[in-house]
Amino acid sequence: MPNPKVALLAGTTGLVGNLLLEELLAAPEYSRVYALSRRPVQREHPRLANRVVRFEQLAAELKGLVADDAFCCLGTTIAKAGSEAEFHKTDVDLVLSFARVAQAAKVSRFVVVTSAGADPAAKNFYLRTKGELEAALPAVGFQSLDIMQPGPLLGWRREMRPKDLALSMFTPLVNPFLFGSREIYRGVSAKIVARAMLGATRTGRRGTYRYTYRGLRQLAELQPKVEYRAK
Repeated sequence: MPNPKVALLAGTTGLVGNLLLEELLAAPEYSRVYALSRRPVQREHPRLANRVVRFEQLAAELKGLVADDAFCCLGTTIAKAGSEAEFHKTDVDLVLSFARVAQAAKVSRFVVVTSAGADPAAKNFYLRTKGELEAALPAVGFQSLDIMQPGPLLGWRREMRPKDLALSMFTPLVNPFLFGSREIYRGVSAKIVARAMLGATRTGRRGTYRYTYRGLRQLAELQPKVEYRAK
């Protein structure tokens, strides 16, 4: 029986990140979950170590930290960022910064959320930015890199926009009509994405893998293959 692992999570206050934090705290394979945030997480748990950090100085803030798996749910919207340049800083520069810090912390598996249709050559700025991130991550040097590529995320947000409410109402009606090559654009529950991120660590795979709608749902069902003992 292997010893439990240490997880490193960035983006804990977002829709997927908040759900993933709960999944990690309940997972038997992790004895400690380091949750990085700009403000304190309103959650207490014996396995949780909340690190309030300045992401712009992340390397210095986490110097000496050692972990096994890292999960990245960092991201924003262009509306919140205020400009395409600021969006790029968060969704590419900040994610790559976290990846390099995770690699320095001896992390062997990095799991990240991007988007269905991500492509560095895409005409759409959002998809092009996500594609640029995906193209840059392998060079960081993780043994395992798992890229979640969901379509529209469904779930209750702290700030529900009219667009989010519309997605929640109409996506279940539209999903059945998205099949074949369009299946990857089906809306998917944020909880399934969170469970899929944890599931990716249970595959034992090495190398770079991308998961879209069908793969996410399969990963979300994976359970630990072995029992873990307390250290």
